[in-house]
Amino acid sequence: MGPEAPRADLNAVWNNFKSDIDYTMLQKIYGTNPDGHKRYSPSECLGIKKVAICGRPDPKHISTSYVERSNVAVRMGMRRFTRLTNGFSKKVENHMRNIDLFFAYYNFCRVHLTLGTTLAVAAGLAPRALKIEDLVKLLD
Repeated sequence: MGPEAPRADLNAVWNNFKSDIDYTMLQKIYGTNPDGHKRYSPSECLGIKKVAICGRPDPKHISTSYVERSNVAVRMGMRRFTRLTNGFSKKVENHMRNIDLFFAYYNFCRVHLTLGTTLAVAAGLAPRALKIEDLVKLLD
């Protein structure tokens, strides 16, 4: 892979990490819709194909579980990312600020049940979990 990759995600990985990481794409293979009608969700998944992009990824560890869980957290935490809603941002600046606030809250304020603390505390980035009031004070 190189900088000529056509997709934005591939360019982002290549431009930031070059070949210093193991990066694989998991491509789902879908069948045709037996009804022949358009639907909101894709047809049945028939299988997957693992495509190594760079590095030497271990096939046993190729999974979309972490990114899919992150996507669910974003969609549930910010309704503007839910399909078929009217909770969208009219200005890109407002959209970006909403994302900033969500991830600040998610990482520094929200106590994750499996950790018993926030992600920032668990990673050693903060000495304690912040309260919403602390987060708002940072905005001033």
